[in-house]
Amino acid sequence: MMKTKYIIVTIALLVLVAVCAGAYINTNSRTIVLEFGMFAGSNWDVANANSYVIIDKAIERFEKEHKNVKIHYYSGILKDDYSEWFSKQVLLGKTPDVFMILSNDFNQFAELGILKNLDELVNNDKSFDKDKYFQTALLSGEYHGTQYALPYETVPTLMFVNKTLLEKEGINVPRSDWTWDDLYDICEKVTKDINGDGIIDQFGIYNYDWLDAARTNGAVLFDENEMKIDLSNEKVIEAVKFIKSLYALNREQNVTQEDFDSGNVVFMPLSFADYRTYKTYPYKIKKYLNFQWDCITFPAGKDGGNISEVNTLLMGISSKTAHEELAWEFLKLLTYDEEIQMDIFRYSQGASVLKNVTSSMEAELILQEDIEESEKVIDNLLLSRVIEEGTVAPKILKYNEAITIANGGIQEIIRYDKNVDSSLKILERKINQFLKQ
Repeated sequence: MMKTKYIIVTIALLVLVAVCAGAYINTNSRTIVLEFGMFAGSNWDVANANSYVIIDKAIERFEKEHKNVKIHYYSGILKDDYSEWFSKQVLLGKTPDVFMILSNDFNQFAELGILKNLDELVNNDKSFDKDKYFQTALLSGEYHGTQYALPYETVPTLMFVNKTLLEKEGINVPRSDWTWDDLYDICEKVTKDINGDGIIDQFGIYNYDWLDAARTNGAVLFDENEMKIDLSNEKVIEAVKFIKSLYALNREQNVTQEDFDSGNVVFMPLSFADYRTYKTYPYKIKKYLNFQWDCITFPAGKDGGNISEVNTLLMGISSKTAHEELAWEFLKLLTYDEEIQMDIFRYSQGASVLKNVTSSMEAELILQEDIEESEKVIDNLLLSRVIEEGTVAPKILKYNEAITIANGGIQEIIRYDKNVDSSLKILERKINQFLKQ
Protein backbone atom coordinates (compact mmCIF):
# COMPACT_ATOMS: atom_id res chain seq x y z
CA MET A 1 0.00 0.00 0.00
CA MET A 2 2.81 2.39 0.96
CA LYS A 3 4.67 1.42 -2.18
CA THR A 4 1.63 2.26 -4.33
CA LYS A 5 1.29 5.70 -2.68
CA TYR A 6 4.99 6.36 -3.26
CA ILE A 7 4.64 5.51 -6.95
CA ILE A 8 1.59 7.81 -7.33
CA VAL A 9 3.36 10.73 -5.60
CA THR A 10 6.46 10.20 -7.72
CA ILE A 11 4.44 10.18 -10.95
CA ALA A 12 2.55 13.31 -9.87
CA LEU A 13 5.82 15.12 -9.16
CA LEU A 14 7.26 14.09 -12.52
CA VAL A 15 4.13 15.33 -14.31
CA LEU A 16 4.33 18.64 -12.43
CA VAL A 17 8.00 19.07 -13.34
CA ALA A 18 7.22 18.26 -16.98
CA VAL A 19 4.38 20.78 -17.09
CA CYS A 20 6.53 23.50 -15.50
CA ALA A 21 9.40 22.73 -17.84
CA GLY A 22 7.05 22.86 -20.82
CA ALA A 23 5.64 26.17 -19.69
CA TYR A 24 9.15 27.58 -19.17
CA ILE A 25 10.29 26.44 -22.62
CA ASN A 26 7.09 27.80 -24.20
CA THR A 27 7.48 31.15 -22.45
CA ASN A 28 11.07 31.54 -23.55
CA SER A 29 10.43 30.43 -27.14
CA ARG A 30 7.32 32.58 -27.55
CA THR A 31 7.95 35.53 -29.85
CA ILE A 32 7.42 38.89 -28.17
CA VAL A 33 6.49 41.73 -30.51
CA LEU A 34 7.53 45.24 -29.48
CA GLU A 35 5.64 47.94 -31.35
CA PHE A 36 7.67 51.02 -32.30
CA GLY A 37 6.04 54.27 -33.38
CA MET A 38 7.94 56.44 -35.87
CA PHE A 39 7.44 58.78 -38.82
CA ALA A 40 9.28 58.92 -42.13
CA GLY A 41 11.53 61.77 -43.21
CA SER A 42 13.19 64.43 -41.12
CA ASN A 43 11.93 65.92 -37.88
CA TRP A 44 13.60 69.16 -38.98
CA ASP A 45 11.69 69.59 -42.27
CA VAL A 46 14.72 69.15 -44.51
CA ALA A 47 15.37 66.46 -47.11
CA ASN A 48 16.30 63.07 -45.68
CA ALA A 49 16.38 59.89 -47.75
CA ASN A 50 17.82 57.81 -44.90
CA SER A 51 15.08 58.09 -42.27
CA TYR A 52 14.82 54.32 -41.75
CA VAL A 53 18.53 53.43 -41.86
CA ILE A 54 19.37 54.13 -38.21
CA ILE A 55 16.19 52.53 -36.89
CA ASP A 56 16.59 49.41 -39.06
CA LYS A 57 20.20 48.99 -37.93
CA ALA A 58 19.15 49.32 -34.29
CA ILE A 59 16.31 46.82 -34.75
CA GLU A 60 18.60 44.28 -36.43
CA ARG A 61 21.08 44.55 -33.58
CA PHE A 62 18.41 44.37 -30.88
CA GLU A 63 16.76 41.31 -32.39
CA LYS A 64 20.13 39.52 -32.61
CA GLU A 65 20.67 40.16 -28.91
CA HIS A 66 17.09 39.18 -28.01
CA LYS A 67 16.30 36.04 -30.02
CA ASN A 68 12.62 35.85 -29.05
CA VAL A 69 11.86 39.53 -29.73
CA LYS A 70 10.61 41.12 -32.94
CA ILE A 71 10.23 44.88 -33.33
CA HIS A 72 7.49 46.08 -35.62
CA TYR A 73 6.78 49.54 -37.00
CA TYR A 74 4.50 50.96 -39.69
CA SER A 75 6.46 52.56 -42.52
CA GLY A 76 5.39 55.50 -44.62
CA ILE A 77 3.77 57.64 -41.90
CA LEU A 78 4.72 61.24 -42.65
CA LYS A 79 5.59 63.69 -39.90
CA ASP A 80 2.52 65.82 -40.69
CA ASP A 81 0.28 62.75 -40.25
CA TYR A 82 2.07 61.24 -37.26
CA SER A 83 0.14 62.98 -34.45
CA GLU A 84 -3.21 61.93 -35.93
CA TRP A 85 -2.00 58.36 -36.49
CA PHE A 86 -0.64 58.14 -32.97
CA SER A 87 -3.85 59.52 -31.42
CA LYS A 88 -5.84 56.81 -33.21
CA GLN A 89 -3.52 54.12 -31.85
CA VAL A 90 -4.04 55.46 -28.31
CA LEU A 91 -7.84 55.48 -28.73
CA LEU A 92 -7.75 51.92 -30.06
CA GLY A 93 -5.67 50.78 -27.09
CA LYS A 94 -2.75 50.05 -29.41
CA THR A 95 -0.22 52.61 -28.15
CA PRO A 96 3.27 51.54 -29.36
CA ASP A 97 5.61 50.26 -26.64
CA VAL A 98 8.33 52.73 -27.67
CA PHE A 99 7.72 55.76 -29.87
CA MET A 100 8.96 59.07 -31.24
CA ILE A 101 7.40 62.19 -29.73
CA LEU A 102 6.93 65.40 -31.67
CA SER A 103 7.84 68.48 -29.63
CA ASN A 104 4.31 69.89 -29.96
CA ASP A 105 2.87 66.70 -28.42
CA PHE A 106 5.20 66.08 -25.49
CA ASN A 107 3.57 68.28 -22.84
CA GLN A 108 0.12 66.89 -23.59
CA PHE A 109 1.31 63.27 -23.63
CA ALA A 110 2.96 63.73 -20.23
CA GLU A 111 -0.12 65.48 -18.81
CA LEU A 112 -2.52 62.78 -20.08
CA GLY A 113 -0.49 59.88 -18.68
CA ILE A 114 0.36 58.41 -22.10
CA LEU A 115 4.08 58.38 -21.27
CA LYS A 116 5.70 56.14 -18.70
CA ASN A 117 7.50 57.83 -15.82
CA LEU A 118 11.14 56.88 -16.47
CA ASP A 119 12.61 58.05 -13.15
CA GLU A 120 12.68 54.60 -11.56
CA LEU A 121 14.16 52.95 -14.66
CA VAL A 122 16.81 55.68 -14.93
CA ASN A 123 17.76 55.57 -11.25
CA ASN A 124 17.82 51.77 -10.90
CA ASP A 125 19.87 51.02 -14.03
CA LYS A 126 23.53 50.88 -12.97
CA SER A 127 24.65 50.81 -16.62
CA PHE A 128 22.94 54.15 -17.34
CA ASP A 129 24.49 57.55 -16.66
CA LYS A 130 22.21 60.44 -17.56
CA ASP A 131 25.15 62.87 -17.32
CA LYS A 132 26.36 61.55 -20.69
CA TYR A 133 23.55 63.50 -22.34
CA PHE A 134 23.64 67.21 -23.05
CA GLN A 135 21.71 68.78 -20.19
CA THR A 136 19.40 70.71 -22.53
CA ALA A 137 18.58 67.56 -24.51
CA LEU A 138 17.74 65.61 -21.36
CA LEU A 139 15.72 68.52 -19.97
CA SER A 140 13.57 68.47 -23.11
CA GLY A 141 12.15 65.13 -21.96
CA GLU A 142 11.33 66.34 -18.46
CA TYR A 143 7.88 67.54 -17.42
CA HIS A 144 7.41 69.22 -14.04
CA GLY A 145 10.45 67.49 -12.56
CA THR A 146 9.76 64.00 -13.93
CA GLN A 147 11.66 62.34 -16.79
CA TYR A 148 9.07 61.08 -19.30
CA ALA A 149 11.25 60.74 -22.40
CA LEU A 150 14.86 60.44 -23.50
CA PRO A 151 16.47 62.55 -26.25
CA TYR A 152 17.30 60.91 -29.57
CA GLU A 153 18.51 63.72 -31.83
CA THR A 154 19.09 67.41 -31.17
CA VAL A 155 19.28 70.57 -33.29
CA PRO A 156 20.38 73.96 -31.97
CA THR A 157 19.62 77.22 -33.74
CA LEU A 158 22.61 79.16 -35.06
CA MET A 159 23.05 82.55 -36.72
CA PHE A 160 23.67 82.33 -40.45
CA VAL A 161 26.14 84.95 -41.67
CA ASN A 162 26.71 85.96 -45.31
CA LYS A 163 30.51 86.27 -45.33
CA THR A 164 30.64 87.52 -48.93
CA LEU A 165 28.36 90.48 -48.16
CA LEU A 166 30.32 91.37 -45.01
CA GLU A 167 33.58 91.24 -46.95
CA LYS A 168 32.12 93.52 -49.63
CA GLU A 169 31.22 96.03 -46.90
CA GLY A 170 34.65 95.73 -45.24
CA ILE A 171 33.27 94.18 -42.05
CA ASN A 172 34.75 91.20 -40.17
CA VAL A 173 32.64 88.21 -39.21
CA PRO A 174 31.64 88.72 -35.54
CA ARG A 175 33.34 86.72 -32.81
CA SER A 176 31.41 84.15 -30.79
CA ASP A 177 31.03 86.60 -27.89
CA TRP A 178 29.40 89.38 -29.93
CA THR A 179 26.54 91.50 -28.58
CA TRP A 180 23.31 93.25 -29.58
CA ASP A 181 25.30 96.44 -30.08
CA ASP A 182 27.56 94.65 -32.56
CA LEU A 183 24.55 93.31 -34.45
CA TYR A 184 22.88 96.72 -34.61
CA ASP A 185 26.08 98.46 -35.79
CA ILE A 186 26.56 95.95 -38.62
CA CYS A 187 22.90 96.11 -39.66
CA GLU A 188 23.03 99.91 -39.69
CA LYS A 189 26.12 99.91 -41.93
CA VAL A 190 24.88 97.38 -44.50
CA THR A 191 21.23 98.50 -44.80
CA LYS A 192 21.12 100.60 -47.97
CA ASP A 193 19.79 101.19 -51.46
CA ILE A 194 22.39 99.50 -53.67
CA ASN A 195 20.77 100.04 -57.10
CA GLY A 196 19.90 103.71 -56.64
CA ASP A 197 16.14 103.45 -57.14
CA GLY A 198 15.34 105.00 -53.78
CA ILE A 199 14.22 101.69 -52.22
CA ILE A 200 16.32 99.78 -49.69
CA ASP A 201 17.38 96.46 -51.16
CA GLN A 202 20.27 95.37 -48.94
CA PHE A 203 19.50 94.45 -45.34
CA GLY A 204 21.12 93.48 -42.08
CA ILE A 205 18.89 90.68 -40.79
CA TYR A 206 15.88 88.53 -41.66
CA ASN A 207 13.56 86.38 -39.52
CA TYR A 208 15.15 87.32 -36.17
CA ASP A 209 12.36 87.88 -33.65
CA TRP A 210 11.61 89.00 -30.10
CA LEU A 211 11.84 85.43 -28.76
CA ASP A 212 15.40 85.09 -30.09
CA ALA A 213 16.31 88.40 -28.44
CA ALA A 214 14.53 87.59 -25.15
CA ARG A 215 16.46 84.32 -24.79
CA THR A 216 19.78 86.06 -25.30
CA ASN A 217 18.83 88.70 -22.74
CA GLY A 218 18.27 86.18 -19.96
CA ALA A 219 14.47 86.56 -19.91
CA VAL A 220 12.35 83.86 -18.21
CA LEU A 221 9.09 84.09 -20.11
CA PHE A 222 6.96 81.55 -18.27
CA ASP A 223 6.33 80.57 -14.67
CA GLU A 224 5.79 76.82 -15.13
CA ASN A 225 4.30 76.35 -11.65
CA GLU A 226 1.79 79.18 -11.95
CA MET A 227 1.28 78.58 -15.70
CA LYS A 228 1.72 82.30 -16.43
CA ILE A 229 3.59 84.34 -19.01
CA ASP A 230 5.66 87.36 -18.01
CA LEU A 231 5.96 89.91 -20.81
CA SER A 232 6.23 93.02 -18.65
CA ASN A 233 9.62 92.29 -17.07
CA GLU A 234 12.48 94.55 -18.10
CA LYS A 235 14.42 91.88 -20.01
CA VAL A 236 11.49 91.18 -22.33
CA ILE A 237 10.79 94.88 -22.78
CA GLU A 238 14.43 95.47 -23.78
CA ALA A 239 14.26 92.59 -26.25
CA VAL A 240 11.13 93.92 -27.96
CA LYS A 241 12.59 97.45 -28.12
CA PHE A 242 15.76 96.03 -29.68
CA ILE A 243 13.78 94.20 -32.37
CA LYS A 244 11.83 97.41 -32.95
CA SER A 245 15.08 99.33 -33.50
CA LEU A 246 16.25 96.76 -36.06
CA TYR A 247 12.91 96.95 -37.85
CA ALA A 248 13.20 100.76 -38.01
CA LEU A 249 16.47 100.47 -39.98
CA ASN A 250 14.55 98.99 -42.91
CA ARG A 251 12.24 102.03 -43.10
CA GLU A 252 9.17 99.78 -43.28
CA GLN A 253 10.62 97.85 -46.21
CA ASN A 254 9.60 94.19 -45.90
CA VAL A 255 12.57 91.79 -45.89
CA THR A 256 11.82 88.43 -47.54
CA GLN A 257 13.34 84.99 -47.84
CA GLU A 258 14.03 85.82 -51.48
CA ASP A 259 16.16 88.79 -50.41
CA PHE A 260 18.18 86.47 -48.21
CA ASP A 261 18.51 83.69 -50.80
CA SER A 262 19.73 86.26 -53.33
CA GLY A 263 22.60 87.23 -51.03
CA ASN A 264 21.24 90.64 -50.04
CA VAL A 265 20.90 90.01 -46.28
CA VAL A 266 23.75 89.44 -43.82
CA PHE A 267 22.14 87.53 -40.95
CA MET A 268 19.35 84.98 -40.42
CA PRO A 269 18.68 82.40 -37.67
CA LEU A 270 19.20 78.92 -39.09
CA SER A 271 18.80 75.47 -37.57
CA PHE A 272 21.79 73.14 -37.46
CA ALA A 273 19.78 70.76 -39.67
CA ASP A 274 19.52 73.48 -42.35
CA TYR A 275 23.23 74.16 -41.94
CA ARG A 276 24.06 70.52 -42.59
CA THR A 277 21.67 70.27 -45.53
CA TYR A 278 22.63 73.45 -47.38
CA LYS A 279 26.36 73.25 -46.74
CA THR A 280 26.54 70.05 -48.78
CA TYR A 281 25.87 69.01 -52.37
CA PRO A 282 23.43 68.80 -54.09
CA TYR A 283 21.33 71.07 -51.86
CA LYS A 284 23.98 73.79 -51.72
CA ILE A 285 23.58 74.29 -55.47
CA LYS A 286 19.83 74.83 -55.06
CA LYS A 287 20.11 77.37 -52.28
CA TYR A 288 23.26 79.29 -51.37
CA LEU A 289 25.85 78.77 -54.10
CA ASN A 290 26.25 82.44 -55.07
CA PHE A 291 27.91 83.56 -51.83
CA GLN A 292 30.06 82.19 -49.02
CA TRP A 293 28.40 81.72 -45.68
CA ASP A 294 28.81 80.19 -42.27
CA CYS A 295 27.09 80.01 -38.89
CA ILE A 296 28.00 81.67 -35.59
CA THR A 297 26.39 82.13 -32.18
CA PHE A 298 23.53 84.53 -31.48
CA PRO A 299 24.46 88.02 -30.19
CA ALA A 300 24.12 88.51 -26.43
CA GLY A 301 21.88 91.06 -24.77
CA LYS A 302 23.23 93.07 -21.84
CA ASP A 303 21.68 90.67 -19.28
CA GLY A 304 22.17 87.40 -21.13
CA GLY A 305 24.55 85.35 -23.25
CA ASN A 306 25.23 84.01 -26.74
CA ILE A 307 22.54 81.36 -26.49
CA SER A 308 19.69 80.10 -28.66
CA GLU A 309 16.89 77.56 -28.61
CA VAL A 310 17.72 73.86 -28.79
CA ASN A 311 15.09 71.52 -30.27
CA THR A 312 15.21 67.81 -29.52
CA LEU A 313 13.43 64.78 -30.98
CA LEU A 314 12.32 62.67 -28.02
CA MET A 315 11.44 59.02 -27.55
CA GLY A 316 9.37 57.51 -24.78
CA ILE A 317 7.71 54.35 -23.49
CA SER A 318 3.97 53.75 -23.27
CA SER A 319 2.65 53.84 -19.71
CA LYS A 320 0.65 50.72 -20.63
CA THR A 321 3.41 48.62 -22.15
CA ALA A 322 3.38 44.95 -21.19
CA HIS A 323 7.12 44.71 -21.88
CA GLU A 324 8.67 47.40 -19.70
CA GLU A 325 12.15 45.88 -19.43
CA LEU A 326 12.50 45.20 -23.17
CA ALA A 327 11.06 48.62 -24.03
CA TRP A 328 13.62 50.27 -21.74
CA GLU A 329 16.48 48.31 -23.32
CA PHE A 330 15.37 49.30 -26.83
CA LEU A 331 14.92 52.94 -25.81
CA LYS A 332 18.46 52.93 -24.38
CA LEU A 333 19.87 51.41 -27.56
CA LEU A 334 18.41 54.20 -29.67
CA THR A 335 19.24 57.12 -27.40
CA TYR A 336 22.24 56.05 -25.32
CA ASP A 337 24.37 53.74 -27.46
CA GLU A 338 27.34 55.62 -28.94
CA GLU A 339 27.45 53.59 -32.16
CA ILE A 340 23.78 54.25 -32.90
CA GLN A 341 24.18 57.89 -31.90
CA MET A 342 27.14 58.32 -34.26
CA ASP A 343 24.77 57.26 -37.04
CA ILE A 344 22.83 60.48 -36.36
CA PHE A 345 25.78 62.28 -37.98
CA ARG A 346 26.00 59.73 -40.80
CA TYR A 347 22.36 59.43 -41.81
CA SER A 348 20.44 62.38 -40.37
CA GLN A 349 20.87 66.17 -40.21
CA GLY A 350 20.93 66.76 -36.46
CA ALA A 351 23.54 66.17 -33.78
CA SER A 352 23.90 63.37 -31.28
CA VAL A 353 22.42 63.95 -27.83
CA LEU A 354 25.53 62.40 -26.25
CA LYS A 355 28.36 64.78 -25.36
CA ASN A 356 31.16 62.33 -26.19
CA VAL A 357 29.76 61.62 -29.65
CA THR A 358 29.09 65.21 -30.74
CA SER A 359 32.46 66.46 -29.50
CA SER A 360 34.39 63.60 -31.12
CA MET A 361 36.81 63.87 -34.02
CA GLU A 362 34.87 61.11 -35.82
CA ALA A 363 31.74 63.27 -35.83
CA GLU A 364 33.70 66.24 -37.15
CA LEU A 365 35.15 64.14 -39.97
CA ILE A 366 31.66 62.92 -40.93
CA LEU A 367 30.42 66.51 -41.07
CA GLN A 368 33.36 67.49 -43.28
CA GLU A 369 32.80 64.70 -45.84
CA ASP A 370 30.47 66.51 -48.25
CA ILE A 371 31.76 70.04 -47.67
CA GLU A 372 34.32 71.68 -49.93
CA GLU A 373 37.89 71.58 -48.65
CA SER A 374 38.04 75.37 -48.81
CA GLU A 375 35.23 75.61 -46.26
CA LYS A 376 35.70 74.68 -42.64
CA VAL A 377 32.95 72.71 -40.96
CA ILE A 378 31.44 74.12 -37.78
CA ASP A 379 33.77 73.59 -34.84
CA ASN A 380 32.53 70.67 -32.72
CA LEU A 381 33.47 72.39 -29.48
CA LEU A 382 31.38 75.39 -30.51
CA LEU A 383 28.52 73.08 -31.53
CA SER A 384 28.69 71.30 -28.17
CA ARG A 385 28.73 74.62 -26.34
CA VAL A 386 25.70 75.94 -28.25
CA ILE A 387 23.74 72.77 -27.41
CA GLU A 388 24.78 72.60 -23.75
CA GLU A 389 24.20 76.28 -23.03
CA GLY A 390 21.00 76.62 -25.06
CA THR A 391 17.43 76.94 -23.86
CA VAL A 392 14.44 74.62 -24.26
CA ALA A 393 10.77 75.43 -24.65
CA PRO A 394 8.94 75.83 -21.30
CA LYS A 395 6.75 72.96 -20.11
CA ILE A 396 3.46 74.80 -20.41
CA LEU A 397 0.48 72.81 -21.69
CA LYS A 398 -0.72 75.60 -24.01
CA TYR A 399 2.76 76.91 -24.81
CA ASN A 400 2.44 76.89 -28.62
CA GLU A 401 -0.90 78.67 -28.58
CA ALA A 402 0.39 81.26 -26.08
CA ILE A 403 3.45 82.01 -28.21
CA THR A 404 1.28 82.36 -31.33
CA ILE A 405 -0.82 85.01 -29.56
CA ALA A 406 2.34 86.74 -28.29
CA ASN A 407 3.90 86.77 -31.76
CA GLY A 408 0.85 88.40 -33.29
CA GLY A 409 0.62 91.02 -30.56
CA ILE A 410 4.30 91.94 -30.65
CA GLN A 411 4.32 92.18 -34.44
CA GLU A 412 1.55 94.78 -34.10
CA ILE A 413 3.55 96.68 -31.45
CA ILE A 414 6.56 96.85 -33.75
CA ARG A 415 4.76 97.47 -37.04
CA TYR A 416 2.39 100.14 -35.78
CA ASP A 417 4.90 101.81 -33.44
CA LYS A 418 2.86 101.20 -30.29
CA ASN A 419 4.17 101.96 -26.81
CA VAL A 420 6.15 98.85 -25.86
CA ASP A 421 5.74 98.91 -22.06
CA SER A 422 1.98 99.43 -21.88
CA SER A 423 1.21 97.23 -24.91
CA LEU A 424 3.15 94.30 -23.44
CA LYS A 425 1.20 94.57 -20.17
CA ILE A 426 -2.08 94.40 -22.07
CA LEU A 427 -0.82 91.45 -24.15
CA GLU A 428 0.38 89.67 -21.01
CA ARG A 429 -3.10 89.90 -19.41
CA LYS A 430 -4.71 88.58 -22.58
CA ILE A 431 -2.42 85.53 -22.74
CA ASN A 432 -2.74 84.73 -19.02
CA GLN A 433 -6.52 84.80 -19.31
CA PHE A 434 -6.20 82.30 -22.16
CA LEU A 435 -3.87 80.06 -20.12
CA LYS A 436 -6.38 79.93 -17.26
CA GLN A 437 -9.20 78.67 -19.50
